[in-house]
Amino acid sequence: MTNLRLLLSSLVLLGSATMYGQGANNIVINEVMTCNTQSVEDEFGHREAWVELANTSFSTYNVRGMYLTTNPKVLDESLSAPQRIALMSVIPNGDDRTSLGARHYLMLYCNSKPAQGKLHLSLPVDSTGSVFVALYNANGVDLIDSVTVPALGADESYARIDGEWTVCGVGDATPGHDNTVQTNAAKGKIEEFKDKDPHGFAMAIMAMGIVFLCLALLWIFFTIFGMIMRHIDTAKKVVNQQPIKPITKTVEMTAEIGHMTSNLLQEGFEKKGIDMEVYMAVIGMALRQYEDDVHDVESGIITIKPKETGWDDEYAQMTHLHDPFLPTDHHAPQIPTTPELH
Repeated sequence: MTNLRLLLSSLVLLGSATMYGQGANNIVINEVMTCNTQSVEDEFGHREAWVELANTSFSTYNVRGMYLTTNPKVLDESLSAPQRIALMSVIPNGDDRTSLGARHYLMLYCNSKPAQGKLHLSLPVDSTGSVFVALYNANGVDLIDSVTVPALGADESYARIDGEWTVCGVGDATPGHDNTVQTNAAKGKIEEFKDKDPHGFAMAIMAMGIVFLCLALLWIFFTIFGMIMRHIDTAKKVVNQQPIKPITKTVEMTAEIGHMTSNLLQEGFEKKGIDMEVYMAVIGMALRQYEDDVHDVESGIITIKPKETGWDDEYAQMTHLHDPFLPTDHHAPQIPTTPELH
């Protein structure tokens, strides 16, 4: 019975260790920044170098008790576990953020003091040269992940994107987020266009197309504008010519006669006792008179034709008083005559 209990206990411990080891293997180094001047700040407003861990599994795993180191001496297999642990910085307990959910991320500040926070490590990081970073299991023996970060500029980061390590420029670091999604989202349209057109052929074609399109639009605009201006000048010249004035008067007179005709017809319809032929005759006479006189419609000109009427001829008016052969008016006074002396 005792042997059976020991066997069951051994199996449970072995299974727990195996599960623990499998869970630890899902934790990877995701991104590193060695010189932080404008990136994320800690709780005190300080900017320190940082290392980001990622849980690649779909289950939660607590990374407390695991170790980070930047000392390549830990790779010496002759070192014992205590000797190796002495070269590393432990991820402390007491912070809920160390319990990484599925596909979650954890930032750990380096070159700091653990007294400033649970996520602050005394892990030394060189901000000017390349840095070796390694993640060890809680036993201090199993190497979980490691990467050699090249020398980076200020605010540049070294990130794992689609399984490959890539240098991200200033402003492209993605602490606490997935590198693939955030890096593509952080890139502007210009950067994406550069990625799709590294040699610039599409950019050149697009630029030339825009220039020629603008020139074509300008040509169309000025061509239409010139045509409009030419038509306006032609219209002004026609309006300023003298023959247009009688035509204008004719149009005005025609409109006036049409209005008068409409009034006459309306009155004729209202007065049912008047023959319509009278109105038609009046209209015809008015149009005929207008046609005869239209050539003489001139502003400021009066035509006077002399005609001899004889109304002021005194001799013609007084002849009947002197001519004895003309008939006399019986009602006019008779002038006595003197008898001729023989």
